Amino acid sequence: MPQFDFAHVFWPQLAWLAVFFVILYFGIVQATLPKLGRVMEARESQMKADLASAEQAKAAADKFAADYDAGIVAAQDAARAQLMAARGSASTQVEARLAAANAALDVRAAQAAAALGAAKASALAEVEAVALDAAAQIVEKLTGTRPAAADVAAAARAVMR
Repeated sequence: MPQFDFAHVFWPQLAWLAVFFVILYFGIVQATLPKLGRVMEARESQMKADLASAEQAKAAADKFAADYDAGIVAAQDAARAQLMAARGSASTQVEARLAAANAALDVRAAQAAAALGAAKASALAEVEAVALDAAAQIVEKLTGTRPAAADVAAAARAVMR
């Protein structure tokens, strides 16, 4: 087999290998290498653009989150202010109602005290009248004569003091 006769064939095969290597290298690699470089550059620029847009989106999202948090805080502060105003208003109304109720109760207590004083005076007058009549009857039973009404009244008042 002549293919395995390396003594005579080696240098020409090596020369043909170099020729084909140069043809393939310059034919294929030189033709595809610029295209590959352009694809890599396009891909790198696309990734840079994507990273830049992602950073912009993140910055916008962070700003939106900060605005949202600030809005929540502002809403909570407004709600607290409204709550405090409502509590103050309710407290004022309750105090006004209590003052009106206390005034009405004071009027009723004064009326009741006046009525009680009148009833007490009336009861004392009746008790005094009954006591005078009883004293006059007792003296009449004991002595047989009825004393004068003025004498019985003076004696009863002296004892009641």
